[in-house]
Amino acid sequence: MKKRIERVAVVGAGVMGAAIAAHLVNARFSVCLLDISPSDPTPGTESGDGPASDPQFRQRLVQQGLRRAERAKPPAFFLPEYSRRVQPGNLQDHRSWLGEVDWIIEAVSEDFDVKTRLLKVLDRIRRPGSIVSSNTSGISVERLAEGLSDDFRQHWLGTHFFNPPRYLKLLELIPTPETLESVVETMGHLGHYRLGKGIVVAKDTPNFVANRVGAFSLQQLLRMVLEQGYGIDEVDLLTGRLLGRPKSATFRTLDIVGLDTFARVTANLFENAPGDEHHRLFKIPDIIQQLIVQNRLGAKSGQGFYRKSPGGEILVLDPRSLEYRSRRKADYPSLAVAKAIPDIAERLKALIRSDDRAGQLVWKTLSGEMVYAANRIPEISDDIVTIDNAMKWGFNWELGPFETWDALGVERVAARLEAEGRTVPELARMVLETPGKSFYRRRRGIVSYFDRPPRDYRRLDVPDGVVLLSSLRERKGGVVRKSPRASLIDLGDGVLCLEFHAKMNTIGDDTLQMIREALQVVRSDFAGMVIGNQGANFSAGADLVQILRKARERKWKEIDSMIRLFQTANMEIKYSPCPVVVAPFGLTLGGGCEIALHASAVQASAETYMGLVELGVGLIPAAGGTKEMVLRSLERSGPEQELFPCLRTSFETIARAKVSSSGLEARSLGFIRSGDAITMNPDRLMADAKGRVQTLVRQGFQKPDPPQAVPALGRPALSTLKVGMHQLLRGAYISPYDYHMGSKLARTLCGGDCSSPRYVNEQYFLDLERETFLSLCGERKSQDRIQYMLQRGKPLRN
Repeated sequence: MKKRIERVAVVGAGVMGAAIAAHLVNARFSVCLLDISPSDPTPGTESGDGPASDPQFRQRLVQQGLRRAERAKPPAFFLPEYSRRVQPGNLQDHRSWLGEVDWIIEAVSEDFDVKTRLLKVLDRIRRPGSIVSSNTSGISVERLAEGLSDDFRQHWLGTHFFNPPRYLKLLELIPTPETLESVVETMGHLGHYRLGKGIVVAKDTPNFVANRVGAFSLQQLLRMVLEQGYGIDEVDLLTGRLLGRPKSATFRTLDIVGLDTFARVTANLFENAPGDEHHRLFKIPDIIQQLIVQNRLGAKSGQGFYRKSPGGEILVLDPRSLEYRSRRKADYPSLAVAKAIPDIAERLKALIRSDDRAGQLVWKTLSGEMVYAANRIPEISDDIVTIDNAMKWGFNWELGPFETWDALGVERVAARLEAEGRTVPELARMVLETPGKSFYRRRRGIVSYFDRPPRDYRRLDVPDGVVLLSSLRERKGGVVRKSPRASLIDLGDGVLCLEFHAKMNTIGDDTLQMIREALQVVRSDFAGMVIGNQGANFSAGADLVQILRKARERKWKEIDSMIRLFQTANMEIKYSPCPVVVAPFGLTLGGGCEIALHASAVQASAETYMGLVELGVGLIPAAGGTKEMVLRSLERSGPEQELFPCLRTSFETIARAKVSSSGLEARSLGFIRSGDAITMNPDRLMADAKGRVQTLVRQGFQKPDPPQAVPALGRPALSTLKVGMHQLLRGAYISPYDYHMGSKLARTLCGGDCSSPRYVNEQYFLDLERETFLSLCGERKSQDRIQYMLQRGKPLRN
């Protein structure tokens, strides 16, 4: 039976403790954060009863941790004001709080003695039946609890979050033989639903799962730098996005983690995994020791493997001299070929076929990881899925080690290992005896994985309530209609899904045609529709390549037709007789945001970065986005408040191209309504959106009535907005062209140059925003802004 958890105490206000507390607050838990009361007086004061009794002094370590979380980039809190929801305290004055909570998380320094001393205190204070867990990254969980009470040990386990806890999906649960099954079930359910995590139940082995394989991977690459002459910047170039891994790659990641933290993780392996075939690899290299002694710990100290020069240049460490130098461009034939291949499996194959230095490094890296992971079965996990998920969720790898085996071909990898005189893992040999010769197998939308005993394939269970579009696509009748940029997929139970699948899910003419076709299909054959996908982002907006090409060729009628089509599609979404629920997540920008603004309802991911960013490329929202922000301003103003203050807020939101840092902030910016829902776990977003459609149908959904009297505030409001912009221009906060675009946006939001306020309909605003968009398309500086964004991925201020 699952326990109810609402009140949580985090003990330890360091980088991880404060960040865990922040994410617990995001998940709407009642949270207190405690640390020791510092013994030294606050700088600038004298020691004595005064400072020592001051709550600000006694909570200083916790307040420092909270300030660090408040300043974190990316943000630790969904909303800045959420930091005030964390109750700060210290272990001397507020020890009683620990006896009142449902769950205590130990997040003190990664030191066995420090942790065990604290756990003895917690055993005396905690309420019987309350759960206690450790955020240790690799210390034996069972050993930490030795000698503590039976009730403590039954409610004790490891809960290993990855940094930053809000963004990295992995939560490793490490039960001991004495942990009650109900405790593991409670934490798994809480982690999945409330915290939005991917749960991996790990064995209590050194460094558990992700850090065991991850530490091997990092140490292997560090040895290549030290022994084979690869540059640090060279390794990062080859082990980041190219391999389907984070942009921070290897050594930037180490700087983020902290070299001292990395040293502790690897030292734990060296001390506690003597039987590991690569045991000597985990001895901390001299270069790491020297950097730690010199306080070159990475991002936390301002320098590690990288350092920013006074002029802003990012310099890289020379591992031989330990001096910093400018980064060098690597020029390998295989690199140019690989970068042009979008499919990750084909890209990896191309890289390892190459015999240049890049190809050699990639092969050594991947083959080492694949062999090491296969040899860890059943030591750290009984199944391959646990290891793959741990690496994807904890290190943001696109493919786990066993998925990489399959991508490269198990037979081909094994043959190459044998040709090099290396041992093929026993697990891989077992797979080679199967007909398919692969670790995973897909049949009619059902995924199975190879299981060591009984040397056969086991169906991969999907959690209840999780919808996988990839599986639905493979089933007979699953795809209702398809185009190059979008597909219609039957979600079952009378619900259709419109899925985008272009690069960055940009929206072109064919996408808009598919939206209109989808609405026709829904009216005839379905009860409602979800607009969503399971790619990296919901949509980066309209296809700027199309727009720029047509603008350069002066094809104004074609641009006008495209914008009219976009407006028509969005208005058909808004006034559909069947409910249309939009499920945004990740980047939901420009036209993607405008689609969401017109939905019957929105089911947003907690990690939704939504904004009308068109001014950043010299344009304005013209697919109904500007019009909808006028209507949202009207909704927020209500009958008792003037419209202009709310309209000015909408103007600032669009003019500054504000992008929400969370689904909750998207609500505060007016992009989603108070009644729209937010899903914590992205895996559940599609199912939640489908459920929202079904609820609307059950409630007797009726399309909204079009507003007949939309206020156009006209010249008086326009003049006020322009005065504010003029002050920014005089202060050099905006450029003359920013002022020019802002004036056009303000004119559109205010309903044109009418001398006094009047009432108009929606079509009036649609015509006005389309006219403004076309005029800006014809301006050279707007075209330059579009081109700069396409080439550099960031806005041009001209």
